Amino acid sequence: MRSAPTILHLDMDAFYASVEQASKPSLRGKAVIVGGLGPRGVVATASYEARVLGVHSAMPMSQARRLAPNAAYLVPRFPLYRSISDQVMALLRGLSPLVEPLSLDEAFVDLEAGGTAWDERSARLTGAKLRADIRAVTGLTGSVGLAASKMLAKIASEQAKPDGLVVIEPGTERAMLEPMPVRTLPGVGPATGDHLRRAGIHTVGEIAEAGEDELVRLLGKAHGHALYAMALARDDRPVVAERETKSVSVEDTYDVDIHDRVRVGLEVQRLADRCVRRLRGAGLSGRTIVLKVRRYDFSTLTRSETLRGPTDDPAVVREAAARLLDSVDTTGGVRLLGVGVSGLADYTQEDLFAQAAGGAGEEVAEGEESEPAPEPRPEAPVERRWPAGHDVRHTEYGHGWVQGSGLGRVTVRFETPGSAPGRVKTFRVDDPALEAADPLPLVEAPPALPEPIGPPEMLPPPPRPLEA
Repeated sequence: MRSAPTILHLDMDAFYASVEQASKPSLRGKAVIVGGLGPRGVVATASYEARVLGVHSAMPMSQARRLAPNAAYLVPRFPLYRSISDQVMALLRGLSPLVEPLSLDEAFVDLEAGGTAWDERSARLTGAKLRADIRAVTGLTGSVGLAASKMLAKIASEQAKPDGLVVIEPGTERAMLEPMPVRTLPGVGPATGDHLRRAGIHTVGEIAEAGEDELVRLLGKAHGHALYAMALARDDRPVVAERETKSVSVEDTYDVDIHDRVRVGLEVQRLADRCVRRLRGAGLSGRTIVLKVRRYDFSTLTRSETLRGPTDDPAVVREAAARLLDSVDTTGGVRLLGVGVSGLADYTQEDLFAQAAGGAGEEVAEGEESEPAPEPRPEAPVERRWPAGHDVRHTEYGHGWVQGSGLGRVTVRFETPGSAPGRVKTFRVDDPALEAADPLPLVEAPPALPEPIGPPEMLPPPPRPLEA
């Protein structure tokens, strides 16, 4: 353990919901719930106004609607969340080379490694400046915890929520932890918490009193030793700058079970393409293709196939996923599908395209004519989808966001992050004047200073101050 609180934990406040409130003036101060809006969707994030009503993350969306029927329900905008996360992480990396992101909105920082803090006072000043910088750059708030270990820094940031800063001074850790419930410690979930409660252990102090041998008897060797050490505020885990990505995957849960085998196959192909886009975006490739199928009865099947070498070729991933699907019985219906790639590497084997069925990429010998491709058949027009909360632009009314859609109509509220709450208009879903748009920045960038003309020695001197 360190002698100074130089490990910082940042947790952005209700991140997804706060981004939506910052970008939509009409939702500020109101209950906002972000997640999957179908009958089987779950809550990704709820604003603090919604949490007062009992809504929390991972809750079924159907339950959230019963608790907060008048809340705004929005579909996530992950590209926007990632771009704002990048801004926040850049601020953290300005404090130290040792930044350990845990998610888009959460990270540990070793301030001592960056030379930005060495005692309680400098750590507190650094934490306060970070919160101010985050607000200036993103318009959002984050809670900061500072302590001598990662576990305590995370507990401190939880105490600081929302929009606060808590410092746990070395030497006070045991006294602070003792009255806290056992669920405060990382790794103590509902099952472990119930097991401890049945043994008469309710607080962190009672864990320490029980002793290491009793915890090993109750929870097993590894978990018992770790929990006892945490109860004594012992945590020597370092901040790790790079966390190795083990897999890249995407999945979808369907509002209604899919029974049509052709439709299941098309969904797997679409998921494979999405997975490859994410893989390429991370500059990775992988050897093992994984298919996940959750059937109508909640049974979940996982199938995998390992290739000769790593690939990021969409044709290869699609073909492998299709082969894996052939081994799965989907007769009763499918409620969830997922495609993933593991065995990751930062390179690809150039000849792996040949693994795609049909020998795609085969060259035509010189002088040999290839058979002309058939004329593409015109596809039937697809009705445009307007996800709730996503950005649109109208040729007459400007930028707005989708409040809802259905029955051939889409309702849009026209406002921007810097405007007053805007007016609402309803259009046909196929209105040619309405189109999808990119999100606007939450904070306007300051105007750039004009470039000086000529070398510095030729510029006029600054004006002298007037004498009194």
